[in-house]
Amino acid sequence: MLFLTSSVFAVPHGFTLRTGGVSQGPMASLNLGESVGDRPGHVQENLRLLAQSARQHPEQLATVRQVHGDRVVRAAPGAAEEADALWTEEGNGVWVGVKSADCVPVLLASADGRRVAAVHSGWRGTALRVAARAVEALVAQGAATSTLRAAVGPCIQACCYEVGPDLAERFRADFGDAVVRPGGTRPHLDLSGAVRATLLAAGLLPQHVDVQAACTACDAARFFSHRRDAGVTGRHLAFIAPAPLS
Repeated sequence: MLFLTSSVFAVPHGFTLRTGGVSQGPMASLNLGESVGDRPGHVQENLRLLAQSARQHPEQLATVRQVHGDRVVRAAPGAAEEADALWTEEGNGVWVGVKSADCVPVLLASADGRRVAAVHSGWRGTALRVAARAVEALVAQGAATSTLRAAVGPCIQACCYEVGPDLAERFRADFGDAVVRPGGTRPHLDLSGAVRATLLAAGLLPQHVDVQAACTACDAARFFSHRRDAGVTGRHLAFIAPAPLS
């Protein structure tokens, strides 16, 4: 198995695991990040294997140069604009993805699957509510907020995400007490909980938001983790494709 899926979607999608690829060493084995020191040929083969499993064309994958902001762009293969979320719609053969190794990946789709988005939400993007900006982009294209589906993928969970007191208080003020947990010497932050709160505040219904509880930092067998591996690690891809034209 190369990726995890969510029950809220009927369209092709997934959150990749680290297994099933050809990369070696700290990048073993399904690394999908081009700028982390892996061999380009390995990354290309990993993408080919993923695309084959997901029944997509590798050359039609659209991504962005992630900058920890809240910009959302329309997808275009090969464009790689600076942004942290991108969307596409049926009819052009494009699938979209964002990369992560602890940050929160979020996938969105309209109820009919005609419009989809992928979001990269680290702590800065979460504070900026980048997931809400992606919701707004889909709504602007005709999707109804109350019928949007969202999956919040594996990320560093509160058990492992120790932060400074200033950041913890900022998140407590913005998202409520529930996103800050007591730790040993410093507070711990529930980023995926803050993203879920953002999606609900944007108008999504609770039953349409799936939060996957897997912790990238805890589970070295299945996930890359920037924090656990001191920055020397691979990248996952969270991807989604619109429903094919009927």
